[in-house]
Amino acid sequence: MPFALLLAGAGRLVQDEVNRRLEEQGHSLRLMGALGHLAHEPGLSYSELGRRAGITAQSMQATVLRLEHAGAVARTTPAGRGRRAELHVTGEGRRMLEDMRHTVAGVEESLLDGLSAAERAALGTTLGRLLGNLDRLRRPDTDTDATDGKPTRPRR
Repeated sequence: MPFALLLAGAGRLVQDEVNRRLEEQGHSLRLMGALGHLAHEPGLSYSELGRRAGITAQSMQATVLRLEHAGAVARTTPAGRGRRAELHVTGEGRRMLEDMRHTVAGVEESLLDGLSAAERAALGTTLGRLLGNLDRLRRPDTDTDATDGKPTRPRR
């Protein structure tokens, strides 16, 4: 089986398992992603969050509304049509995000069970390089250095 299909299948199975375990807690990867982005970069708008998640601003509004009702996210600007919402993670949101990260770590631990520390490190390095290759495929406007995979100059 082609390696790309193995990775795609593995990714889907891991995503399904993470979502299943998060749903047991009343959460989802979408909620975790929104909280993670806001925790890393407070003040993002619905549109900015939606772009990062690959969904529409309207879909992200529903996600954020759910987080607001849970007390995980607070809007620091007045609500209103056409106004930019600035969103921030609350203390409750940080606690929820930590719980979700713990859940994901449990899936990861199950996935990596039986691998040595060296195998885990090698797998992490290899997957990181593969993701770098994929990123370059998606943005073909840069050349990269073959030794470290970092962009060197724009292509002409």
